[in-house]
Formats: sequence, structure tokens, C-alpha cells
Amino acid sequence: MKRKSIIMPIDETNWIDELGRSIIDRPGYKKETDDMQYSQIAARILGAGFDETAYMSTLYFISQQPHVYILSETLDKSMPPDRFQSVQRIYHIIQNEPSLSVNRFVAFLDGERLLPKYAKNPEFNRLVRSALIDVLQLFQSNHSGAFGHPEFRRVFLDLIKWTWNHLDQWMKELDVEQDIPHVVWYGDASKSQVYFLYYLLLLGMDVVLIHPEGKDDFKEIDPENKHTLVVQYPSKMKIQPFPKEEPKQQGTVAYRASKEIEQVLNHEGSSFYKPWQFRDYLPVSVTLKTTYDEIFLLAKEPSFIRPGFSVQDGEVKLPALFAKVSGVSKNRKEYWENMQRLRTQKSTLTIKQLPYMKEKKANNQFHYQHALSERNRLDPEKMVKSNWWQYGHLHDGLQKGIASAISRMCEDPKMEKSPGETDEDVQLFLFTHSMSMPEEILQLLQTFDYSQEVPKLILYNNEKNGQLSRADAALLLLLNEFGLDLILYNPPGLNDLELFINKKYFDHHLLEDMVFDMPFDHYKKESSILSGFISKFLNGRK
Repeated sequence: MKRKSIIMPIDETNWIDELGRSIIDRPGYKKETDDMQYSQIAARILGAGFDETAYMSTLYFISQQPHVYILSETLDKSMPPDRFQSVQRIYHIIQNEPSLSVNRFVAFLDGERLLPKYAKNPEFNRLVRSALIDVLQLFQSNHSGAFGHPEFRRVFLDLIKWTWNHLDQWMKELDVEQDIPHVVWYGDASKSQVYFLYYLLLLGMDVVLIHPEGKDDFKEIDPENKHTLVVQYPSKMKIQPFPKEEPKQQGTVAYRASKEIEQVLNHEGSSFYKPWQFRDYLPVSVTLKTTYDEIFLLAKEPSFIRPGFSVQDGEVKLPALFAKVSGVSKNRKEYWENMQRLRTQKSTLTIKQLPYMKEKKANNQFHYQHALSERNRLDPEKMVKSNWWQYGHLHDGLQKGIASAISRMCEDPKMEKSPGETDEDVQLFLFTHSMSMPEEILQLLQTFDYSQEVPKLILYNNEKNGQLSRADAALLLLLNEFGLDLILYNPPGLNDLELFINKKYFDHHLLEDMVFDMPFDHYKKESSILSGFISKFLNGRK
């Protein structure tokens, strides 16, 4: 019997009820002698409602409905040894014959009896094979190297494994002319898992991906939403384990109302932001172009007041200062007072001795290569899950923010190449020197509530207190990528940042006087001299 499925329109108000219904109870169901038509649910449910308890109760309710399979919680990763050996043989064939067509590849799978067959349903047998061809062709088009891609073996192995462990079992349990498996995936999904879910979707089964944090792993498979509907809830919540029993608490009307008001006031496009609202968002800096005087006006402003601040799609655009001040103004008192105002602001670190960072000779080529995605850029997810990752003690949102900043910094290096260096050498240098930030820098990052006051790093370089190192420049590039304010004072006006970073990436302000050998505590001496003069003057009048 030929089966035709039609994607059913759903939204946040009806998807729960429709998912629990058999296909014969849904609108559009038709069955004739050789043909059958039914409504299929294919959706990505992103975010959560205002009442977290009600949301978790909904998940539990779904799990109790007939023929609903919460696959994320029951995934069977076992495989019999003989089937594993067959998969290995086919994998070696495809590696030795890279020009092998997908159709022949699937024929080999049939020959090794790696695909199930259903004597009573020959039409479904054909669908199992044609859908797998579509899945493999999509993998080919999405990955350079196709079946030679390093992730293919895992995806291939898992597709065969779960086809037998789940699809085959469901087909034995159900009469697919009466109902289909209603497959639910909750939370994060790996590459293998999203490709298997896509396979189930092509087989005409209900597939619903649910993520309360709004993470959309299926977007790689369906970027234009041709195969699935996206249902976007108005709020988000931190992911919790899938409920094994019905939650006992119940949100009150007042509680839900407060959540709705909070959403109205604190949504991404609002100008009202609660503390740490964007803790799990990705910070992306926007370097401001300013005058010298504007440094001190903008430095005291929180992020959300500054020009260019915005929040969209899980990212926070952070307007940040990156400036070098060469020379000293004629009004020394004003010069030191301006600097002091910066230094005494909350979450500010002052560096008075250089170099701050020492260059590392470690070879991190292996770590760097294994953290690359198929698009040849550092993958933040791979980085934070690696055993060499040094920042695992930080909260998850900050770890992802740091990893994403490192990825962007290395993808588009702003550091000048040394003689004989390649672009890859610069990327590896930046990667290596981002792996072990000092504890006081990490503390600055931990205090950064992205919509509020911006942490600052002030550097003072009079050429007598040491020299700025290339490792220092690498750290500054990373902190700039993250959105911190960076201001370097150089009273003699000599080159330091310019030796390592292209001038177009930071502001350079020239003041009137170039002053040499001026110690950092010079302002204290000037203040004490002035105080002494005033004291003598006043005493002399008595």
C-alpha cells in the first residue's frame, strides 16, 4: 500500500493534543484499496512557556500517550558483533571506492542484510531504502569529503544501529495503516541523532524535537524549514532532565502573570534587563570608534546605553573600547584624573608591569586540528568538551562565550605575521595563548553581566616598566573579541600594540606632550607637591 503523509499545521496551542492522536483520528486521513493518506507531525518546539512546572507536566503527559516514544531517553546504543562486522566491511568498501554511488552503497547494505525487510509491506521496504538514499545524499552535500569525512563512520554506524534497535521494533509493534510511531527528542542532539531523526521523518513518522533553551540542532538538516515546522514559545528555560513522574508543584495565576510581565519587560528587544538575563548568550563585541574625550564618557556607561548594543538570536552585541593613548596632555592633573576615574571603576584591572603574559612554546597543533569543524573553523562545542580545555570550572554560558570568541579570533586573525609565518602559524599562536588566561582575567569575565557595566583592562607602558609582548597582544585581541574595554597608556608615544596588531583594529589618540621615564605613581608625587605648596602658602599667611 502506498502511503502519503502531509505535514500537519500546528502551533503552541495544539501540537500536544495532536501528537497524542493516532493518524486515523487526525484530519485528512484517507484509506483506499492501494493508497493511504494521513497527517504527519514534523516540528521543532523551541523555548518554553511562562510556567516551568506546567511545561514539565506537559512533557510527562506526552510521554504517557499511546505509541509516543521519547527516543532521547531510551536510545539503545548496542549492536550485535556480527552486524558490527558487516558494517565495517561496507565502510571499508566505501573508503576504497570513493566514487561509489549512493544507490550502489545502499544495495551493498541490502546484500549484507543490514536493512530490515517486512514481508507484509513491500512498499515500506522500498521506502526504507529510498529514504536512506536521501539521508546519505544530504550528508554528502553537507560535508566536504562526503563519505571520507571523519564524522561519516559514526553517523553510518548509528543509522544502522538505531534502525534495528528502534525502527524495526516499532514496525513489529504497530499496524502502520492505523498509526505510526510518534517520536520525541528532548534536548541536545548529536549529528548522528539528527540524521536518524531526519530518516524517521522521511519514513513518514511523527518527529518532534523539543528544546526548552531554544537550541535548534535540526537547523543543519532543515535550514529553510522545508521538512519541519518551527514552533517558538515566548520564553526559554534552562534544560532539566526529562520528567519520569508528574511534577507536583503547580504555578499560581499570580506566578504565571509575573512571568508574563517579566517577559514583556525583559525580552531581547526591551530596554529593561534583569541581572544576568543574558548569562547564557554569546557575547560578540562591536569596537567603537571614539575621540579621546569620548573614552571617559562611554567608559562609565553600561553596555545597553552604548551605541550599537543589541540582542538577537542568542547573541549580545557589546559596544567596547579598544584604544591607545600616546603622550600626555598639557593639563597633567586632568590626564591623571581621567586615568584614575577609569581605574577606580568597578571590575577594572590595571597592568603596571610588562610583559603581562609570557610567550608559550607548547605545540598545540593536535588540539587545534581536532577542534576544527567540517567548515575548517574552531568548533566551540568540541573545544569545551575536550580534555585539554582549561575553563571547565566556569559556568556553561561563559565557557561557550570564551570558546566562541577564540573561534572568531582564530578564524579572522587581526595579529600581524612575524617574518616567515603563515596564516596558520598565527592562528595556532592565538589558539595556544588563549588556553591559559590568568585567574584575575577570568575573574573579570565572571563579573561581566553583558547588559550592564563593562569590565576594563588598563595598561600603562612607559618603556621603563618592561615591554608589551606578542602574548600580551594575543590576550588583548581575545578580550576585545569578548567585549571588554581595553585602554593602553604610552606616555613616550612609542610603538607597542602596532608591532603586533594592525592599526585599523584599535583607536589611537595622540596627546600634546611626549614624556619619557614618567613612572605610574607620578600623579601621586605631583599631588603631594601641590599639597605641600598649598600647605606652606596657608601656613605663611598665619
